[in-house]
Amino acid sequence: MLCGLLLAGVSVVVGCRVADSDGITPVPQVLAFLPWLLAPAGCALLLALLARWRLGMVWSLVVLGLLAWFIEPYGKTDDPGGTPLAEMKVLTSNVEFGRGTASLVPVIRAHRPDIVFVEECEYTCQARLKQEFGADYPYRQAVAAGGSEGSVILSRFPLRGTAEVPGTMGMPGAVADVRGHAVRLQLAHPMPPLPGQVGLWRRELGRLRDTAAATRTPMVLAGDFNASQDHAAFRRILDTGMRDAARLAGHDRTPSWPARTAPTFGAQIDHVLVSRDFSASSARFVGVAESDHRALLVDITLHQRPR
Repeated sequence: MLCGLLLAGVSVVVGCRVADSDGITPVPQVLAFLPWLLAPAGCALLLALLARWRLGMVWSLVVLGLLAWFIEPYGKTDDPGGTPLAEMKVLTSNVEFGRGTASLVPVIRAHRPDIVFVEECEYTCQARLKQEFGADYPYRQAVAAGGSEGSVILSRFPLRGTAEVPGTMGMPGAVADVRGHAVRLQLAHPMPPLPGQVGLWRRELGRLRDTAAATRTPMVLAGDFNASQDHAAFRRILDTGMRDAARLAGHDRTPSWPARTAPTFGAQIDHVLVSRDFSASSARFVGVAESDHRALLVDITLHQRPR
């Protein structure tokens, strides 16, 4: 009975993954931790062996096989191929209602990124960053708001503001002049898939997907997506041609949240997505005290589009 209960629960989640659907609560919440379902599925196989339950053995092996298949990274990784035009370092960090701002400051100073995306950066966070980095990052595009709704993009490159992506929390956008090349920047921070709000989460990810699909220039889409590659709504964004920079650099399953258990346990819900014009040479996840997310720092290179 215990074996059957374990397999039934895991099978519902795996079935949604097979069907390319996020389902309903609690499936979206559990999908973020899909690789960890190997543990209950493995326990179910052991119980089936002990009970000599043949159907349970076969069922367990099928579920384990599907989990192993879907743990493989999703999305394209082909080389841009064109001549390298510009290198840049990009950092994204959710500072959890501004609490992690003081710890983010030394991270920025140590790594000196060219572009910084900061989510949940409320009024005091934005004021602190302006005070600390006004000279180093003279260009910014922000949504000034309190709590989790404030966000800001800091840049060493000149910025031209664009319309925000509509959402419950601020998602500013801009076009950066990167050594004479226009690069679309978009901060991502859709609502999390809380019970009763899965539809809202799906719609806001859909708006980010539409923005990526409509953009014709090189693009960097970064932030706290509240979604992993195991969520269908996030894969729709990758299907527009965007690449996950962490995956390109070999860190496709490194957890970014929750910070207190990462990297041992967690989910990668913070991403830097880049259009096919970019390659990525490195990615690292950096702890930010007082925040429940780890920051993500990537080195990317803009390439000329082949003619």
